[in-house]
Amino acid sequence: MTHQDNFSLKGKTAIITGSGKGIGKAIALAFAEAGANVVCVARTQADIDAVAEQASQYGVKSLAVVCDVMDESALNALVVQTLEVMGQVDILVNNAGGARPGPAMSVSGEQLTRDFEFNVTTAFNLCRIVAPHLQAQSGSIVNITSAAARYSQKNFSSYGTSKAALDHLTHLLAAEFAPTIRVNAISPGAIMTEALEQFLDEASTQAVIERTPMKAMGKPEDIANAAVFLASPAARWITGKTLEVDGGAESTPWPF
Repeated sequence: MTHQDNFSLKGKTAIITGSGKGIGKAIALAFAEAGANVVCVARTQADIDAVAEQASQYGVKSLAVVCDVMDESALNALVVQTLEVMGQVDILVNNAGGARPGPAMSVSGEQLTRDFEFNVTTAFNLCRIVAPHLQAQSGSIVNITSAAARYSQKNFSSYGTSKAALDHLTHLLAAEFAPTIRVNAISPGAIMTEALEQFLDEASTQAVIERTPMKAMGKPEDIANAAVFLASPAARWITGKTLEVDGGAESTPWPF
């Protein structure tokens, strides 16, 4: 295998949740450029149709599947449809997730439970559903967590807790699924996405940049490049690890 082949995903099929926008979209397109057939998953048909169309321009097969990851029956249907169209599944990227920041005193127990379900339970369910098919392909899973899982900061009690759980779930599943399925995570720091732009004005953006050792905001492509690496043969001896892609920030760069 050549050095270039080590970073190729040619002949692989990847499911990427939350791939209508932002980090998920960047991962889907990077995978397609690396040669993978991609299954773009989100709740908004128009978004994933556009990403799937863009991905197909790299000469790969693409599929857009509308799916609410909170619905376990929809996750089962997603995998069935993927196998019918693509014939196999080699890579799963659990990217769908999120939670609004806010003071702990304003977060209800119901909201905490819902955030946990969105960020952890959905990923666990899809891992469990896809695992037998990944095992047949010696495949891999990449979970997208967050630097909020390890930063001590205000207003992230629910989101940070759920992402920390996803981090540890990654390590536990890696131990259980080895040696046939590799399971890793990527922990993004401050990534400039459409979702984040609405919270930051020019002054707060500059403050984040100043508090980040690399003196720049991250881009979705930075996470996508890390995902290509972890899903590729180049990472064949890596499992149960969380790759921190955060510009070197060892504590929160948020100025709030």
